[in-house]
Amino acid sequence: MDLTLIVVLVIALALFFDFTNGFHDTANAMATPIATGALRPKVAVALAAVLNLIGAFLSTEVARTISGGLIREGEDGVFITPELIFAGLIGAITWNMVTWLLGLPSSSSHALFGGLIGAALVGFGIQAIDGGVVMSKIILPALLAPLTAGLVAFAGTKLAYAITRRYDGRPDGRDGFRHAQIFSSSLVALAHGTNDAQKTMGVITLTLISVGAQPVGSGPEFWVVVTCAVAIALGTYMGGWRIIKTLGTGLTDVKPAQGFASETATAATILASSHLGFALSTTQVASGSVIGSGLGRRGSTVRWRTAGRIGVGWILTLPAAGGVGALAAVVATMGVVGVLIDALAAAVIIGGIFLWSRRDEVSHRNVLSEVADSGRAVKIRRSPEPKRKVTS
Repeated sequence: MDLTLIVVLVIALALFFDFTNGFHDTANAMATPIATGALRPKVAVALAAVLNLIGAFLSTEVARTISGGLIREGEDGVFITPELIFAGLIGAITWNMVTWLLGLPSSSSHALFGGLIGAALVGFGIQAIDGGVVMSKIILPALLAPLTAGLVAFAGTKLAYAITRRYDGRPDGRDGFRHAQIFSSSLVALAHGTNDAQKTMGVITLTLISVGAQPVGSGPEFWVVVTCAVAIALGTYMGGWRIIKTLGTGLTDVKPAQGFASETATAATILASSHLGFALSTTQVASGSVIGSGLGRRGSTVRWRTAGRIGVGWILTLPAAGGVGALAAVVATMGVVGVLIDALAAAVIIGGIFLWSRRDEVSHRNVLSEVADSGRAVKIRRSPEPKRKVTS
């Protein structure tokens, strides 16, 4: 296949992955403010889209981790080809679509890493993967970031309710936090742009490096930054309503104060990781924050069965996307015919999942149907007053 044509196909598929990343991860920033009524659904996704667009221009450290760290360099260049990158993207997109259909807030980032690793293993073997980068920049952040965000959200929720205890039992208690959620959720959307949009920038840059169009170790070109920013913003505006419902109502009934604490913890964790070049999962961070905030509010219940389903999805993401990416890579190595077969199979899978989703559609019109009544007074269990002894 003509080199220019395969590069164009890879770039187009990478931008489509960026688009799916956007609507898959909208929930990270906007599930809790939608659940509490701080923002209307369509306003929330529009705000997230704009801030994702802005955030994509603020940093390129994560992009460099992918383009110059995940896949090793050999004597003849990096150990991956455009055909293999194409196959890896198919693995990532397939997993994104499946988990979106199931309403599972899985990691688009780990789906991408899994797909690329699976494809590179088929093409060049274990020598293609830099295990140190995978462990330090991907695996360890995946384990530590959700836990850190959860602990911060837990402490923040405890503090929020402690300093506003005088509002206990009143309707719309702590309503000021509902307005504060507009700021905190916006910060999450901005942080999401600084981390997730860069992953596609890294993939496109890796593709250009693999064909010699850019030197090894170089960062993304400006046009790559712009196109990736626009793609993730458009995807975000589409709104991943199924996952918004899961994060907003499936894990715990979110109230304004805990929503604010959750969003602040998520934003702080993501921004710190982006600065350090950690390609973490914003979905895992947001989920950990929601669980932490649920544990931090007295009277709140965390739905551990739903959390367990999400956890299983996290565990399966890397191997599942890697398996699909590896299978697509085997086909892609057949040459032009293989790449065309992969493209046709991907189109059928994506189209089939979309048509299946129409049978039980979730949109901005019905995403609030099961959302908790956040205006209801928060029930706080009080310790019974000690009985006074009656002296005769």
